[in-house]
Amino acid sequence: MRVAAPITLAPEERQQLEHWARGRSVEQRLVLRARIVLRAAEGKTNKRIVEELGTNPVTVGLWRSRFALLRVDGIRQDAPRPGAPALSETLVEKIVHTTLHEKPPGETHWSTRTLADHLGVSHMTVHRIWRARHLQPHRVQSFELSHDPEFEKKLVDVVGLYVNPPERAIVFSVDEKPQMQALERTQTVLPIGGNFPEGRAHEYKRNGTIDLFAALEILTGTVVAEFHRQHRNREFRMFLSTLDRRAPKEFEVHVIADNLSAHMTAEVEQWLHAHPRFHLHFTPTNSSWLNAVEGWFSKLTTKALKRGSFASVAELKTAVREYVAAHNQVAMPFIWTKSPDEILRKVRKIKQLSVTAH
Repeated sequence: MRVAAPITLAPEERQQLEHWARGRSVEQRLVLRARIVLRAAEGKTNKRIVEELGTNPVTVGLWRSRFALLRVDGIRQDAPRPGAPALSETLVEKIVHTTLHEKPPGETHWSTRTLADHLGVSHMTVHRIWRARHLQPHRVQSFELSHDPEFEKKLVDVVGLYVNPPERAIVFSVDEKPQMQALERTQTVLPIGGNFPEGRAHEYKRNGTIDLFAALEILTGTVVAEFHRQHRNREFRMFLSTLDRRAPKEFEVHVIADNLSAHMTAEVEQWLHAHPRFHLHFTPTNSSWLNAVEGWFSKLTTKALKRGSFASVAELKTAVREYVAAHNQVAMPFIWTKSPDEILRKVRKIKQLSVTAH
């Protein structure tokens, strides 16, 4: 029968252990070890210590034995554990350099296994280094640089409306989601279960399309939505008229929109001239990320449309209206967090990387 090692403490050892056991600015694992040893020194059995400290027998036996063998230093530091040996800096740099500057034959990027085979190391070694250096060759982040000659001017204008809107004014971020399809799954959607996700058929039937016009009101986060068969300047003017009816007459109205040709026609100019409280602000070309309503469109697609099945355009419109109503009940003000200077620094960095890559 195994007998726990008896523990007798010297005065200085007891003082140190009691200091640790009080737990002030001490790691919790060291607090536990000190309390185990102090109770062992009182003559308590391992079973009794387990009950008092709410830990397990293996932990109590380990640190009681470690103290008996190595005293205070035995519980101050963890014992070395078996595992992978430390990697040389040369090998680490070689793996990083190969990941960043070379490609496998006939492929666009490395996997842990292809790089491991190439360099004669284990795939777990590559994984450890990639994780430590935050390297993810399998991921791609899309971008598109704007070549708008007035990029900076438009950027400052739009961001200024987000972060510091004019007094007694309403700011709308406006865009269209054209050709929304009423897609109907050809087979019944299977409900989610305890051990499996929702199931849906790959094949679907097209039951028509509709264009969605939406305006996100910056200060409240609420959305105005309207459906049209097309998205010409005529429909855009009709939507502006809807916003005109919604906005209190004593407020100026600022509308942020993209550079779609339908937004820039002579007819739209005439409408704006007849409604002088409306001011149209354009985002730079290829800069949809600067239009706040685009984020709302993304959520609409993910939460209401992507997994839906619609037998008709009417069903699709009902789903969108229900999502808008639910969104508006809990809407929060839109908060823009990046300053124009931060954005311009990032754009310059991307441009520099693009030049370097060529």
